[in-house]
Amino acid sequence: MGTKTVDEAVDANGTEAKSDEETVNATKTDEAPDAEVEETGNAEAEDAEDAEDRDDLDAEALEGEDTPEAEKGTPGVGQGAAAVVSAGLGVVSLTGSWVATVAAARETLVGQLGTSSTASVAKQVKEVYGDAWATTALVGGLFALAALIVGVVVLVRPAFGAPGKPQAAWIKSVAWAGVSLGVIGLVLAVAKYSDIILGLPSTS
Repeated sequence: MGTKTVDEAVDANGTEAKSDEETVNATKTDEAPDAEVEETGNAEAEDAEDAEDRDDLDAEALEGEDTPEAEKGTPGVGQGAAAVVSAGLGVVSLTGSWVATVAAARETLVGQLGTSSTASVAKQVKEVYGDAWATTALVGGLFALAALIVGVVVLVRPAFGAPGKPQAAWIKSVAWAGVSLGVIGLVLAVAKYSDIILGLPSTS
């Protein structure tokens, strides 16, 4: 029979113990990189989410800054259009319109139908021509009054709007032009309607 000495037994136990320790250390060494990779991946994912959140916040901030600039230019569009309309109405009041032409022609026809051939010359002139001219002056006066009202509304609009938003210079200029043309057209219309200027010729 073979027997092991004490030293051989100790060596065997020591070798087995070392083997067990190496196995445990190897296992820990293998597990450590996996844990580090997992932690690194989580950190990178969190950094990516933070970057996305910052980008979203920056985009919202930029949109918030751009919006007021767009809103500042919007109110002037309506005022500018109204100023142009005022000037256009003023020009029409001085040059005439198809409305005035049709109204005058209708009044002439009514005068011809309502006046007998035996009426006096003065009555015929008044009914056929005088009423038609007065109708033309009346229509022109209405256009002039509309130009005056629209122009004044455009000029006083900033007083009722948001403070700190001055009206553009060209809008004021066009609105003042409309008001001026409206005043001139209104004065001329009243003068013609009342026969102060371009009255009926004398028939005597």
